[in-house]
Amino acid sequence: MAQQLVLDGVHLTIDDVVAVGMRETVIPVVLSDQALKEVSKSRDAVERWIAEGRVVYGLTTGFGEFANVVIPADQVAELQVNLIRSHSAGVGDLLPAEIVRAMMLLRANSLSRGYSGIRPETLEALVAMLNADLVPDIPSQGSVGSSGDLAPLAHLALALIGEGTIGGADAAAALTAHAIRPVKLAAKEGLALINGTQMMAAIACLCIAKLEYLAELADVAGALSADALRSTDNAFDARLHALRPHPGQQLVASRLCALLSDSEIRESHRHSNHKVQDAYSIRCMPQVHGASRDAIAYARGVVEREINSVTDNPLIFADDDTAIEGGNFHGQPLAIPLDTLAIAAAELANISERRTERLVNHTLGGLPRFLTPNGGLHSGMMIAQYTAAALVSENKVLAHPASVDSIPTSANQEDHNSMGSIAARKLLQVVNNAQYVIAIELLCAAQGIDLLAPLKTGRFLCGVQETIRSVVPFAAADRVISSDIEAVYSLIQRRSIQVNV
Repeated sequence: MAQQLVLDGVHLTIDDVVAVGMRETVIPVVLSDQALKEVSKSRDAVERWIAEGRVVYGLTTGFGEFANVVIPADQVAELQVNLIRSHSAGVGDLLPAEIVRAMMLLRANSLSRGYSGIRPETLEALVAMLNADLVPDIPSQGSVGSSGDLAPLAHLALALIGEGTIGGADAAAALTAHAIRPVKLAAKEGLALINGTQMMAAIACLCIAKLEYLAELADVAGALSADALRSTDNAFDARLHALRPHPGQQLVASRLCALLSDSEIRESHRHSNHKVQDAYSIRCMPQVHGASRDAIAYARGVVEREINSVTDNPLIFADDDTAIEGGNFHGQPLAIPLDTLAIAAAELANISERRTERLVNHTLGGLPRFLTPNGGLHSGMMIAQYTAAALVSENKVLAHPASVDSIPTSANQEDHNSMGSIAARKLLQVVNNAQYVIAIELLCAAQGIDLLAPLKTGRFLCGVQETIRSVVPFAAADRVISSDIEAVYSLIQRRSIQVNV
């Protein structure tokens, strides 16, 4: 295991971001020697331009619509503090700590490339705050996704200068308690800290990690349901999928074959002609799950590029003695993949709920009505399917793309905004809903498998069944079903259900 995470602005991975955000591995984050060299070089250029009286956007001018207002040299530091205060305009619930940690890491990584003009000591203070697990209080709403996530990052910077709050307490006191001196901003530094896509990128990283596991788990849940429904595995034959070679589709088909290969239940009706082919929610799992997998893979590629990008403005090219104003802060490259991820997650849940319906519906699945051995007196899993249906319906609303919307800001200077931050926040809810929906399917499928005893499912799926039964016993009679759903959901959150065949 690595003893530290070295930031150079180039080699950060989504797995690194998740590990730091979730504190899965608590190792110090440090800046590479080359990063400090590049940061110092760009800072020297900024200092030189200030001394020369050069007019550069964000250094010696106002911001946005105020770009044409030149700021005297003796007020450039005050300009940066005012920027942080005025842009700390977020509202709503606070972002979860794991997202804020990820934001801090991502902002430090981008600044470490050495194109932002920040001082090394300011960047080191940000890294020290992260290493001390000092998590600023950041409201979740207020970003339009260009110029990056201004309001959320401003609240982060506010804590860094000792004027915000950390865990509800005074930021200056929290920093001082950890021997971190609140930063006194110099020219360009406020702008460098807040001009970027790090909130939406942080959420993207964490959601991709959750969805990659959930996509694997969806295959497992689908296989368990297929066996409980005494389905055929003909539709998963590799010869069929070779003729439509989408990588996700082929992978899911091979996984389903492996998951069902040694099932006693499957063998008990292999030569029966009672079911020539299954409904789409079973038969088309490779196509549907596979499409979601391919979408997740696409998003991973985009996000891996983004987290090693420089996303503020202007950018300092010290070797060329120039600053270039542009739009690298614009969130559109992330907004579209974030919307795509929401659709991919929603569809994993959508088809899962349809399998749950077949499990509880005797007419469709042939199992006891609502999976209870004593129907009438007991309602069994009847309302569990209602809950899945409600969550799936909610996801359909949330999956409407935010990236096709825009609204102008800053007196129409910023006349196209990505809404990537809204796409990110919606995605968080969609993923959480999808986890619950698949938890409900697993709960119902496990009940269905038990109702087919003494026949058993395959060895791997038996292990999954045992994991579920370790937290939720067979439902011979009605009990509070919410507790059962939460127990399986907790297994998913902890990744306690094995998914690799």
